[in-house]
Amino acid sequence: MQTVIYSILSVYVFIVMGYIAKRSFKEQIDERTITLLNVYFLQVFLTFWGLLLHPVDITLLYAPAVYLVIVVLVLVLSALFAVKLFADKKEYSIAMVASVIGNTGNLGIPLNIAVFGEASIPYTTVVNLVNVFVVYTVGVYFYSRGNFDAKTSLKNIFKLPILWAAIIAIVLSVNHYTPSDAVMNMLMMGAYASMTMQLFLFGIYCMTLKYAQSTKNSLAGLCHSNLSCCRLSLLSFYTISIWHR
Repeated sequence: MQTVIYSILSVYVFIVMGYIAKRSFKEQIDERTITLLNVYFLQVFLTFWGLLLHPVDITLLYAPAVYLVIVVLVLVLSALFAVKLFADKKEYSIAMVASVIGNTGNLGIPLNIAVFGEASIPYTTVVNLVNVFVVYTVGVYFYSRGNFDAKTSLKNIFKLPILWAAIIAIVLSVNHYTPSDAVMNMLMMGAYASMTMQLFLFGIYCMTLKYAQSTKNSLAGLCHSNLSCCRLSLLSFYTISIWHR
């Protein structure tokens, strides 16, 4: 247990570094540039590395299936509560988006490595891909408050390099491709660089976040915290418990 706690704390070291860096250098650090480098370049290495670590089989679909079940359940519960709490459409949309968008990239993958080791990477990789679809479909729908262009959202998904990297990696794995040690080391370097940058970015965003603007009233803030931290975690635990009975 002590090892797990230390492993989790080690992940937050990079978040604190990002926070301190942004606080110290302010506008000299451009988080948009770092995000673009990470999403369009380094996450490709992470995706390839994650899906080529172990042969792809049917068990790889279990994790995203459980994740989708949890997202649907949370979405239904959130809709029932949010419609009674918020009369304003914008606040209702924010509450709904907050309930379905998970922080699977910034924290999920590094935390899983810290706790479960590299064996968890293929599963967290596919869950992260499913989360991308959720963000660009359900998330965009509620954020646009009904002005949803499905065609544009799907186009944006297919523009993401991690999707094509995942498809290529799965095809290679299914065809029993085994990368050399040199290739895996290169992919691992890029993957860890991506995860470190994601944690750094999370710290930067924590520094730039203006709570007064993001939560215009205490009710919205309480709802956001409840959905993101409490209800989602409890529902996830309950769903997984049922799944393993």
